[in-house]
Amino acid sequence: MRPTSSHLLLCLFLLTSLGLMRPAHADITVAARQLDLPGLHLEDMKAQISEDPASGLHLQLQASQADVAALGWHRVGLRLVGRLQHDAQRRWLFDGKVQLRGAPGGALTDAQLHWAVNPGADTMQVEVAQDKAQASAWLPLDQPSHAQISLRQLPANWLQGLLGTVWSGWSTGGRLDADLALDTGSEGVQSSGEFKLDGVGFDTPSGTLAGQGVGGTGRFGFDSDGHGATISLQASLDGGELLLGPLYAKLPAHPVQLDLSAREVHGAVTLKRLRVADPDALQLDGALAFDARGDLQILRLDRFRASFPEAYQRYGQAWLATLGLRDLRSAGQLNGSLDLGSDGLRAFAFDTRWLDLADGSGRFAVSGLHGGLGWSVQGVRPATTLAWQGLQFYRIPGGAAQSRWQSRNGTLALQQPLVVPVLKGQLRLASMDWRPAAAKGQRLATSLAVTGVDMASFSHALGWPSFPGTLGGAIPSLRWVGNRMELDGGLSVNVFNGFVDVTRLSLQQPFGDEPILSGDISLKKLDLGALTSVFDFGSITGRLDGSIDNLSLVNWSPVAFDASLLANGGGRISQRAVNNLTTVGGGGIAGGLQGAMLKLFKTFGYKRIGLNCTLRGAVCQMGGLGNEDGGYTIVEGSGLPHLQVIGHQTRVDWPTLVRRLREAVNGRAPVVR
Repeated sequence: MRPTSSHLLLCLFLLTSLGLMRPAHADITVAARQLDLPGLHLEDMKAQISEDPASGLHLQLQASQADVAALGWHRVGLRLVGRLQHDAQRRWLFDGKVQLRGAPGGALTDAQLHWAVNPGADTMQVEVAQDKAQASAWLPLDQPSHAQISLRQLPANWLQGLLGTVWSGWSTGGRLDADLALDTGSEGVQSSGEFKLDGVGFDTPSGTLAGQGVGGTGRFGFDSDGHGATISLQASLDGGELLLGPLYAKLPAHPVQLDLSAREVHGAVTLKRLRVADPDALQLDGALAFDARGDLQILRLDRFRASFPEAYQRYGQAWLATLGLRDLRSAGQLNGSLDLGSDGLRAFAFDTRWLDLADGSGRFAVSGLHGGLGWSVQGVRPATTLAWQGLQFYRIPGGAAQSRWQSRNGTLALQQPLVVPVLKGQLRLASMDWRPAAAKGQRLATSLAVTGVDMASFSHALGWPSFPGTLGGAIPSLRWVGNRMELDGGLSVNVFNGFVDVTRLSLQQPFGDEPILSGDISLKKLDLGALTSVFDFGSITGRLDGSIDNLSLVNWSPVAFDASLLANGGGRISQRAVNNLTTVGGGGIAGGLQGAMLKLFKTFGYKRIGLNCTLRGAVCQMGGLGNEDGGYTIVEGSGLPHLQVIGHQTRVDWPTLVRRLREAVNGRAPVVR
């Protein structure tokens, strides 16, 4: 109950006093275009007191608009009708109805009202009931700024006006029970008490604090001082959803303990104390802050203990999705701490025993992770050991390994070379320096080497046709700059009795939804006989050289490259390979006698084969050995019968070209459409 409420009651008692001084059986009517009392403004107010010999005094008051600033009510229609009595204990009793029109949350549209004033005890009591909702308040007449209030099954949105006077948020549904003390003054409001929630929801303009379907019980303290509001909460929550900045919680059916102390100033929220205890999923103790726009300023977890998969399913799913990690599969336990500020990461530490994690998109997986890591932007931390049973990166599996690390002045450094078994070979990291706090510039620097990786196993892991050979190479420097990994040096694949060299590699957003890979590829002396046998393209003998420069793949699909393939040393080509090359280039074979003679031979001699493709904007600009009338030469024959394959389509839609190649290597005759 607010001081303004008592002022309204005193106004009504004044009218009652006038009624007592009236002539017998006369009605008293008071009207005012405007009536202003401290904290209360009425427009088009009319009040009437009449006497019924059988039932006593009848009071009727209405106003077209009522403003009660302390309750957050503006332009609310008011109608009050009921019976007023003066009993043997010298109490004034009123029983009737109160009807509001346009109150926040649709409050008190048709409510029963009972109010009693006991001058001897210097107290006032008000009781309101509508449907299942009940509210009662007790307050001393000599201190109307203090009230004891009891609420039962009250729709939470009925409190919207009151909440709006001290908080930028609003209720979105549910009901509550509460027993509380309320003190008001010129500086603000203070309140404390106990509550019970049933399906309560709330939201804020920034969307950083929100809830839906929340149930539970607890205690609260509230204090507004004109500059902002402070709230303390100790609750046992049971079901529903909560959003606290970047932390989204889907609460379980069993109780979760929440303890917090928060301060809100102009939409910016600081949780100076945040404690969560969900025994089988997550326990944490820390602090959280974000500005009025919802941008995270502080996330400090002094300690946390997460048990998977429950911790991920209930608390981590939404946050990790914003980091590009969706549908994470997990099992095990993780303990640690985290300090993240508006200027970036400041410190972290974790330890675990046999943790399993796997990204749903297949980008990475780790099994049997055990040990720990510790890092700080300043100072030196003790060395730690982190090991695993299995590791996978983009479907490339790695074996068990153990690493040792130490943090020194913001750099987490590998203390000794790390060797990871990979597909019958190994990946060896000679050194690695990671600077997690580096927002720009170099975040990671490492040197690594790959030796003896079996290409058949590598091909199988990527879903490619099985290639013979081995993969090896050295990366003397790998840097993580911004969100991009840059590799100096290169990788060399010994395959098809030749070499494929990959240089100028870089990978942007490696764990994002659309990673971007770029680089150059050089082909040297590949055995075409071995190559075409793997792809079932048709037989070609000889050696192939070429390049694929300025290669760019988005989400592992090509979007740009400059490709040039050349077999310059001559060899033999089968009729099937001739047909496939002809169809891929959208060309044909020279007509006349050559066309008829070709049907008599299974293989043909060639002098040169050349095919070029420049991909830009989903269109491939095709070329070959040289220009011909309306086209370009793909195959230049040698000997008899003399073979010449001409490509006529210089611009080919990339999806169409891919379809033709797929049909060719799968043993079906490509169709030109």
